[in-house]
Amino acid sequence: MQEFINRFTEFFGFKPTVFAQAPGRLELLGNHTDYNEGFVLSCAVSQNIRFALAPVAGNECRVVDFRDGHVMKFTLDQLDAPPPRNGSRYIIGMMRQLRDRGCRLGAFCGALQSSVPLGAGMSSSAALEISCGLAIGGEFGIELSKPEWARAGQGVENDYLGLKTGLLDQFSSLFGQKDHIIMSDFRTVEVINTMPLPPGYVFVVINSMKKHHLVDSDYNVRRQDCESAAAKLSAVYPGVKTLRDVSMKQLDDAKNSLSQREYSRARHVVGECERVKLALDLLNNGEVGKFGQLLFDSHESSRVNFENSTPELDYLVELAHSIPGCLGARLSGGGFGGITIHLVKADDAAQYASRVCAAYKLKTGIDAESFICELGAGASAMAVR
Repeated sequence: MQEFINRFTEFFGFKPTVFAQAPGRLELLGNHTDYNEGFVLSCAVSQNIRFALAPVAGNECRVVDFRDGHVMKFTLDQLDAPPPRNGSRYIIGMMRQLRDRGCRLGAFCGALQSSVPLGAGMSSSAALEISCGLAIGGEFGIELSKPEWARAGQGVENDYLGLKTGLLDQFSSLFGQKDHIIMSDFRTVEVINTMPLPPGYVFVVINSMKKHHLVDSDYNVRRQDCESAAAKLSAVYPGVKTLRDVSMKQLDDAKNSLSQREYSRARHVVGECERVKLALDLLNNGEVGKFGQLLFDSHESSRVNFENSTPELDYLVELAHSIPGCLGARLSGGGFGGITIHLVKADDAAQYASRVCAAYKLKTGIDAESFICELGAGASAMAVR
């Protein structure tokens, strides 16, 4: 943190007044269940986005991205302009969300630095939304509950960028607990359970280096399919609001009420909710191998039913089956590119990652990025003294 503050001071000529950080996240199980009001297992990671700012006179904001030195500029009277194509759209979007909640805003100079890989499926966008939001809130006296901060971040993507995402990314970044997995219920919007990752195991993240751009993907179409399936199922089963309310038996019994595509999408979401609940019991009983199999099952459902995988992601999971040391693997996040997560023994993690990356390079010609993820703490902000 001090090194980051020193860079800020050197760049702008004055110290920041507020420092905030928000971690990226791993979705462990519960793919695309959040906007279906379902259940998700996730964790915050040690990789994060740091954001610092200091207020300035006038109405122009300047934010430097220390990753490449790029400076983003915008004014307070440009908040209603179309979103820019650079990272400032997440900052502007958060400022719009706060303004629309009646919060007072002012101009500032800011800086950000990130160890979360961009466009990989670890939710760098949500980490930026939350880190800048907490920093702005700390400077301008804005106090929101954690669920409301999550909703503000979701609003950036739903209302400003036109991407109909759920709350998982922001929620995990805010509620993450060091060394723990969290189980979230997105109907009640709360963490309903936490559990430590079994000792001796870690998640290895392999970045396919095929960036996913959810705004440009079929994400919204997938959500429409889920909502359409739920609406048709509610006519068969009164009381069904979302796919969270449907069992696999009910879904199969009502298959003829849905199109094939709706059935496939629903089968993925219903199956994911069931896998999350089963995973909780397995982890609590120390059955790590069976938990790992659920990761493989989840990926197969993504590949076949939800069709949000890619050939690169599929090959990384195929390698997980063939290279010793992995208990389970799957794509993580929205899909359509990005990362796979691999549950391995901690002692084998470095060698395992090296072997996967070497095999992936041989097959695709792509140098994959890999790292061993520690489960990190949630977002925070503090005044700079």
